[in-house]
Amino acid sequence: MRKILTLVLALAVVFALFGACTAYADDLITVGIINLDPAESGYREANVKNLTDTFTKENGYDATFVTAPTADKQLEAAKGFITDQKQYILVSAAETTGWDEVLEEAQEAGVQVFLFDRMIECDPSLYTAAVVSDMRQEGETAVAWLESLGLDEYKILHIQGQLGSAAQIGRSDPLTEKCDAEANWTIVREGTGGDSWDPNEARKIAEAAINAGEEFNIVYAENDGMAGGVVEALDAAGITHGINGDVIVMGFDCNKYALRNVFAGDWNYDGQCSPFQAAVIDEMIKTLEAGGAIEGLNDLNQIISVEKGFDAMHICRADIETYGLGE
Repeated sequence: MRKILTLVLALAVVFALFGACTAYADDLITVGIINLDPAESGYREANVKNLTDTFTKENGYDATFVTAPTADKQLEAAKGFITDQKQYILVSAAETTGWDEVLEEAQEAGVQVFLFDRMIECDPSLYTAAVVSDMRQEGETAVAWLESLGLDEYKILHIQGQLGSAAQIGRSDPLTEKCDAEANWTIVREGTGGDSWDPNEARKIAEAAINAGEEFNIVYAENDGMAGGVVEALDAAGITHGINGDVIVMGFDCNKYALRNVFAGDWNYDGQCSPFQAAVIDEMIKTLEAGGAIEGLNDLNQIISVEKGFDAMHICRADIETYGLGE
């Protein structure tokens, strides 16, 4: 009889534990997160880590992460998350267009969508909120800094990012508009690092310009990795750069290695793009789950990250530690 009682008690404990685990699983908020390849850049690596560190079981989430560097793969992933009845979908869009149908499907299914890092061109009512950088402001800040130099001629090697992405459009448009408006602003050669913002592709564009005898005094590269690729080509050709150099070098994202190059005077400018959106979205989701309303959104349902630009004449060591990404 005592053995039977012991067995019954043991089974009761097992079922209680199983029930607790089941309840815990049921309480988790289901989230599908669609992001770009972390190998793309130090920015993306930091962005991915920020999300994976935040959307954990310990923090109340059952999160599924998908790496999808192209629009078609991202749309496929989003449709899968809708089918799986995720409560929330988070996406950093590879391209700004083509999302309307999927967002409408999500809305009809009761799935709430958050944008992070990059905007999508659609009616703001189709997503719950966007926690993003103002990519155009990043471009405007960089172009304004260039203009402040008061050069006689601006002969620019323009290295673009993934064509059609919010980052590429926002960083490109202010430069191209300025070149269209000012006779002494010229884009000597323009090319892209492709979907992966590839430093090697950037180096090849610079090498082609150098080999063709095209003169340029500014490198406007739309991320740090591509700026580094161009610098490799400049060094190989014996072309000086940075403070007192023949070529001004500009990058974006504020990786620590880039800011160190700016501080050393080897590069001239680096524009910040904050990768840390996860905590803000986490707070928004928890607010919704508690029955509250998200506050502080603008008319596009956005929360905009406040960002800076750093130049070689004014950067200090503290900026590298405070704003730099990676090691």
